[in-house]
Amino acid sequence: MAFAKGLSVIIPGRNEAFMRNTVEDVLEHSGNDTECICVCDGYWPDPPLQDHPRLQVIHFTEAVGQRAATNAGAALSRAKYIMKMDAHCSTDDGFDVKLMADMQPDWTMIPSMHRLHIFDWACGECGEKVYQGTKPAKCEVCGGTEFYMHMVWAPRFQYEPTVAWRFDREMHFQYWRKYHRRPEVVEEAKTGIIETMSCIGCCFMMERKRFRRLGGMDERHGSWGQYGTELACKSWLSGGKMVTSLKTWVAHLFRTGNFSRNGGESWPYPITNQQVDAARAYSRDLWLNDKWPQAVRPLSWLVEHFKPVPDWHDGEKTSEGE
Repeated sequence: MAFAKGLSVIIPGRNEAFMRNTVEDVLEHSGNDTECICVCDGYWPDPPLQDHPRLQVIHFTEAVGQRAATNAGAALSRAKYIMKMDAHCSTDDGFDVKLMADMQPDWTMIPSMHRLHIFDWACGECGEKVYQGTKPAKCEVCGGTEFYMHMVWAPRFQYEPTVAWRFDREMHFQYWRKYHRRPEVVEEAKTGIIETMSCIGCCFMMERKRFRRLGGMDERHGSWGQYGTELACKSWLSGGKMVTSLKTWVAHLFRTGNFSRNGGESWPYPITNQQVDAARAYSRDLWLNDKWPQAVRPLSWLVEHFKPVPDWHDGEKTSEGE
């Protein structure tokens, strides 16, 4: 029976080692008005998902890609809100309630983002641990060559969360680490909500009907790439906005190596440089030339709204610490 309450958390994944962990994390930290919709894109998770009254599963025998998988999950949902979440994330307790309490009809809401420490590689001989990444060939302490995955599954709270993002003149995603230190944004942050020009795309929430009105995720980009830029432009140029909640968080695994459970190759959506270039070219043409038919604002409005923006305005140069 279709779930028809508050929030559907859509978790698309292909060859994801930690989908089950993510699902169990979401179910543990959310209330009875929230369900998970897992979209298994051309694979079955290993370890397998466990039955749960708030879990629905879609399985594609052949992979359709991240955008199409997200759209399929949204089509199944009957909840008021949808949230797309990557299949390697951890959540704050009550994240769903905190987000829905502040949500507005024309908003796209992003939780504050921490890095997720999922595991260490532990030496089978001496127990020495190496932070997640590519499986080591040899232990630097004892010389052992056998390693196993020691699960940690903990946000890295020792580092400041990321709360703002942007895109450059080529419509490429960029972090915006200095934005939240602007005096006007510091004042805005007292409300627990700040505006953000863009997002990384690993987690977002909006009204389900609004997602459909905006056309869902545009599969003409291809399977992967320009995800956060697409969300941001649709959110802002449709007359709405994109905001970050400072009241809750999601922790996301960033790939610094191979993350399959045996240490082998694990990038979930195989993609060529040509496919990445095609997604970027399509994105540039769509947004820089104001071709999106549902736009009520030009892209120039968005850039001016966040002025000064590095790469876009004189005197604002890109730097590693921005």
